[in-house]
Amino acid sequence: MRNVTTMHMRRLRRNARHLVALGSSLAIVGLALSLEVPSSGASPSRARYHAGAASQAKRGGTLYMVGTGDVDYMDPNIDFGTVTNLALRMYTQPLMSYPAVAGKTTTLVPDLAKAVPTVSTTGLDYTFTIRKGVMWDTKPPRQVTAADILRGVERSCNPYKPSAALSEYETLVVGLATFCKGFAKVAPTVSAMSRYMNSHSVSGIVLNAKNPLRVTFKLAHKAVYFPAMTAGFPGFYGAPVEYEKYLPTSLALAHHLISDGPYSVASYNPGKSIVFDRNPAWKASLDPLSKAYVNKIVVTETVTPSTALEELKAGTAHADMMWGTTEVPTENIPQLVASRTPNFQLDPTGGETPFLLFNFADPNNGGALKTLKVRQAIETAINRNALIKDSGGPKVAPPMTQVLPPATLRTIKGKNFNLYPYNPTKAKKVLEPRHLHIKLLYMAGDPVQTKIFETIQFELSQVGVSVSGLAVPLATYFTKYLLAPSVAKRGVWDMAMDAEFPTWYGDNAFDFIFSVYDTAAEAPVGANLELYSNKALDKIISEAVTAGSVAAADKLWYQADKFVMQQAVMYPIEEADYAIYHSSRVHNAVFLPAIEEFDPTNVWLSS
Repeated sequence: MRNVTTMHMRRLRRNARHLVALGSSLAIVGLALSLEVPSSGASPSRARYHAGAASQAKRGGTLYMVGTGDVDYMDPNIDFGTVTNLALRMYTQPLMSYPAVAGKTTTLVPDLAKAVPTVSTTGLDYTFTIRKGVMWDTKPPRQVTAADILRGVERSCNPYKPSAALSEYETLVVGLATFCKGFAKVAPTVSAMSRYMNSHSVSGIVLNAKNPLRVTFKLAHKAVYFPAMTAGFPGFYGAPVEYEKYLPTSLALAHHLISDGPYSVASYNPGKSIVFDRNPAWKASLDPLSKAYVNKIVVTETVTPSTALEELKAGTAHADMMWGTTEVPTENIPQLVASRTPNFQLDPTGGETPFLLFNFADPNNGGALKTLKVRQAIETAINRNALIKDSGGPKVAPPMTQVLPPATLRTIKGKNFNLYPYNPTKAKKVLEPRHLHIKLLYMAGDPVQTKIFETIQFELSQVGVSVSGLAVPLATYFTKYLLAPSVAKRGVWDMAMDAEFPTWYGDNAFDFIFSVYDTAAEAPVGANLELYSNKALDKIISEAVTAGSVAAADKLWYQADKFVMQQAVMYPIEEADYAIYHSSRVHNAVFLPAIEEFDPTNVWLSS
């Protein structure tokens, strides 16, 4: 169900270190919707916040962000990338979001909505009320309304360029799939799309005739994670009527963006720069999450990670924070961790990268990888500690032994397990007689994945399995390999490295289990890249998706996690931490996992 290339690119962008070298809860009718991202192996070097006293905060100045990586599209309802989430933090106010408050950075709280949504007794209807006084920066400024939220959802399934996230919620909101099916038949022109949106409606998105600030979403089934989806998927962000004048994702739209957030987009030069100016229509009293201390944010997208780090350490005038996919290079992390450098942070993201996939359509080796005991033997033959060393050690890359990151199922006690402790002697008895040869797909030019490949090659050679590498550039890694079922079925690859990061925080086991292991999510339409299918697992997932409470859902997701590991569907390696650095003049630097950056809307600068 999850949609193709953009989602997979987003996964990998959310751990740039591998590409370039969650506390408190919010209750909604008794259903907790938040979690912090604590991590196994946590140490003082992880999740340290350098906040400067609030009483010392200064307003003014220009924040300079440097690095690499651009938004896929400067379109608030269509893009689904991490860099986009960072940009959106500046110029939008979603219904729900996450605060830049140490210890609560994955706690879901109201943003554009004035309070948590009210939920019907059936658990199927969620009603949000928008804060009165939140304005679009039009001339004159205009109130953001529920109609703008509806327009945002409708735009996300436009026939010109629909959102890559659409399949996550298209069948969840009543009537949306029908609306989108009709929209897909419309000519992808500005006039035709505008006519369709203004002459058709989504039956499950109800505007209140008496209160233009109130919108109700009717769901096809219970989904306790729905409020968090409104934070994770920009399709639920507001869209002013002016957006109907432009093709979705077009440069023309990018140059005419309208803001309801703390900053406006002053200029955008794709792949090179973005400038954000303070939004004159924004009111601090109506934005609970952003202080907007700085007057301007200037982004330069042409600076390599190593250069960015050096400029930040040196205190270069036009370098304050990292941007986009830029992270501290792997080789610099151990020294920064050991020295406890004040401006450096190593923070948990709630994701995992990399992990190993098995090709369940593999014809090679007589179809050996389809055999459970072979996969289980391979799992016990690999020394996870050696792989963690390749990634910089357990402080940098905390080991994982299951599908779900440790923070995900907060209602389950004793949830961590390891079904396959390292046992090469046991593995050798199963694997050596078979004389297997495995082709392992990994990312060319990625130093960490290259080291992991070499370690796996050595480890499996000790149990009678030969391994050859298939190193593929990022540009074609998914599009020509993992997202092409015919390639898997031809046996081009036997095992592969992949990554997974949450789209939202809170009740997000759905993201890690359904989107990757359910039969309905098989590539190319979803993230089930190994083409695994099991009706028993599908049934557990279906029950978890429609569970009426977090506790009930957690029990089922835990059961699904155990099932996946008992079937040795994947081999987990490590949690995904993010290594980031800021200059000495930046204060109140709080890392937000959702944007994988210190929150630019809350930092202040010393002279």
